[in-house]
Amino acid sequence: MAAVAESGEIAGLLELGGRRFDISERALVMGIANRTPDSFYDKGSYFAFDAFLSHCERLVAEGAEIIDIGGVKAGAGPEVSEEEELERVVPAVAAVASRFDVAVSVDTWKAAVAAACFAEGAVVGNDISGFSDPGYLPAAAAAGASVVATHIRLAPRVPDPEASYEDVVATVAARLADLGQRAESAGIPAARVVVDAGLDLGKTTAHSLALLGASSRLAALGYPLLLSASNKTFLGELLDLPVDRRRDASLAAAALGIAGGCRILRVHDVAGTVRVREMLAFILAERSGQR
Repeated sequence: MAAVAESGEIAGLLELGGRRFDISERALVMGIANRTPDSFYDKGSYFAFDAFLSHCERLVAEGAEIIDIGGVKAGAGPEVSEEEELERVVPAVAAVASRFDVAVSVDTWKAAVAAACFAEGAVVGNDISGFSDPGYLPAAAAAGASVVATHIRLAPRVPDPEASYEDVVATVAARLADLGQRAESAGIPAARVVVDAGLDLGKTTAHSLALLGASSRLAALGYPLLLSASNKTFLGELLDLPVDRRRDASLAAAALGIAGGCRILRVHDVAGTVRVREMLAFILAERSGQR
């Protein structure tokens, strides 16, 4: 495997739409807003449109700077056509973009869905497939949108119970570097390219734990690093906790991630994560002032 080019410093700037964020010491919180009837965490609690909007209002009130809207869950489940996904997410994106002063992200791996959402106000395309759709990056570049480049071993919705890596951290780092370079080559500036290790996506508990612990190495790629650990399976397996009792473990993961250089936290518990983020921002600022 070729060596991974690393800048050695975490990204200090993130661009979302027309906004520029200094992320050298302060992370942003991305609230999860699913329009799926079969989400692993909320079990479809916010699938109804009114419930979805109330949920988004609560996330914004709790301090989310980004709302991530998805219409198809990552795991295996009933087939969702492109038409159905569009019906779920496009009106949701339009409603959130028009009602709240936050950056809107669309969680999709389909270029057509991303493009439709960019037209309605989304400024981030969160693609867990690693840009498997060849039209994805051109659509984001044309819209001036940011993108999230995620490592996944196989593909969304495909079970991967026997994931194996010679060196999971090196493999993921190399793949994220390649995806970041692909995005830049498509005309998306580095400040609009976010990378995500893809915890639980084709990873065992040991793999996800190793990647969380190696956040500083992934942040050293030079792109803003997103952490999506909230209530995930690896936390439950480590502590033998059902999905509805993983809040404290999720907050611990968020704190470790921020300390390691993660600068976007994709979470269910916005209020708790905001408190963790603020505390870590004080600590990082103090440490920076002592250099």
